[in-house]
Amino acid sequence: MIPRYSRPEMTAIWEPATKFRIWYEIEAHAGDAMADLGVIPRENADAVWKAKDVEFDVARIDEIEAVTKHDVIAFLTHLAEHVGSDQARFVHQGMTSSDVLDTTFNVQLTRAADLLIADMERVLAALKARAIEHKDTVRIGRSHGIHAEPTTMGLTFARFYAEMDRGLARLRNARDEIATGAISGAVGTFANVDPRVEEHVCAKMGLKPEPISTQVIPRDRHAMFFATLGVIASSMENIATEIRHMQRTEVLEAEEFFSKGQKGSSAMPHKRNPVLTENLTGLARLVRMSVVPAMENVTLWHERDISHSSVERAIGPDTTVTLDFALNRLAGVIEKLVIYPRHMLDNMNKFRGLVMSQRVLLALTQAGVSREDAYRLVQRNAMRVWEQGADFKTELLADPEVTAALTREQIEEKFDLGYHTKHVDTIFARVFG
Repeated sequence: MIPRYSRPEMTAIWEPATKFRIWYEIEAHAGDAMADLGVIPRENADAVWKAKDVEFDVARIDEIEAVTKHDVIAFLTHLAEHVGSDQARFVHQGMTSSDVLDTTFNVQLTRAADLLIADMERVLAALKARAIEHKDTVRIGRSHGIHAEPTTMGLTFARFYAEMDRGLARLRNARDEIATGAISGAVGTFANVDPRVEEHVCAKMGLKPEPISTQVIPRDRHAMFFATLGVIASSMENIATEIRHMQRTEVLEAEEFFSKGQKGSSAMPHKRNPVLTENLTGLARLVRMSVVPAMENVTLWHERDISHSSVERAIGPDTTVTLDFALNRLAGVIEKLVIYPRHMLDNMNKFRGLVMSQRVLLALTQAGVSREDAYRLVQRNAMRVWEQGADFKTELLADPEVTAALTREQIEEKFDLGYHTKHVDTIFARVFG
């Protein structure tokens, strides 16, 4: 991923030097297990560990690969340059390239997941703090982009919290599912490498042995991993889109923090644009872009082919690096979001009581008016508000058919905002415990 949308800790997971270090550890741990089983001499296994402090020369490995046209062989050749060709002759004994490549990829994805879990926890902490802060800050709820009934800003944050909390649970499951390794040899039969080698390597690398591999770890695991990241990205975009709406000039219920010296437009000095949440919308698309290729990687020919390889070399780093950056940007937006409660009330009152129409409708039916007639009466008065700018309560009080069923006190009582927020604490208890 480009540096503009990258954070160093996640990027480091995907650096060639990190990859080769993991390759080395897998080979060294496998040698230990084979020596313990008497498959190779102990001194040869110990000799491999002499390279534990070596900084593997990425350029040298690339140079060798230019000749061998095989990345694992190039690495093993370079390792032998440090260990000695005679001492290194038992390295990779009975193993196949995918044992190293697939196990390494899953180590990297597991480490990436750990960072993403921390990112999600930061987002959740920000959402919870803002939800509690604005638990009783009334704003208008909208459906189809149109005013519906009152809700609170706290409930808006709480529902996003619940959605991201589900995402975190899925991510933890995806991390657990991807944390497998395979050291099973060609076509996965363990013909040339003892299953106990796999158990030892996986234990050392923080993985579980893959129950059954072919020459590769099954790619349905990876499909689920990237699908989970795609769902999280969609939830991220859901939050970003709501913030973008709230920042619209004619709404202005909240806006991204605008720092001193920040400029919104090269042409119009007055502009304060929702650039961060617009950016998050675009980054979410990039994350989701990996989902279909990951799904298509599930289907491989027989015990393996490499049609998945080029895909994973791209989507592994690009997707995790992008989502890591985006989640941290989202957390920052939420933490510093500027909220305007007064504008929320102004927006809700723009159509002068109209949002209480359902309460009046229900009251009329409870007073004995048929639902069809009640709907007609309420809608008739509501349309005067839409079309003439009238006051809804005033219109209702002037309608003899309405006042024949409801007293003035009963009508006025239907305009109490507290009616719509009386269960906020119950919802908060469900969301936050």
